[in-house]
Amino acid sequence: MTTLSFYKSEDFEDLTSYALDELQSQFTAMPKATLEIIKEKNTGDKFPVSIFHQNKAVGFFVLDFGVDKLDLTENENSTLLRSLSINPEYQGKGIGKIAMIILSEFVKENFPECDEVVLAVNFNNKSAYDLYLKCGFKDDGKTREFRNGYQHLLSKRI
Repeated sequence: MTTLSFYKSEDFEDLTSYALDELQSQFTAMPKATLEIIKEKNTGDKFPVSIFHQNKAVGFFVLDFGVDKLDLTENENSTLLRSLSINPEYQGKGIGKIAMIILSEFVKENFPECDEVVLAVNFNNKSAYDLYLKCGFKDDGKTREFRNGYQHLLSKRI
């Protein structure tokens, strides 16, 4: 069973014990680095989330309610999904897909004012792009150029 839960310090070991391959590392930040940035900036608008599979933290992402989301949408009631990663040992088992499907309910429960999730995915990250589309994210053809190349701007209404 796959579930989502706000990150807790007890998840740290599981979430920092894996490494992504060179290709995946181009497209996402690892949990440890992301958590350090959140702690350092302490803005109160970024919420790390652990992805659990059979009671083990196997993945991670951040819901960012800061102003960066406005680079992708004009919707003030949205959140930006960032830094999604799944432990390679658990990839290919549908965990990421389930996490992105149950994301809507998680956001509704915890942030009732939020009615949209937005994200940017690199043109060269085809597997992530396909995953997001399968999970209900829409591509309206919006793009942007970013430090690692062009990105699709996707959104999912909740």
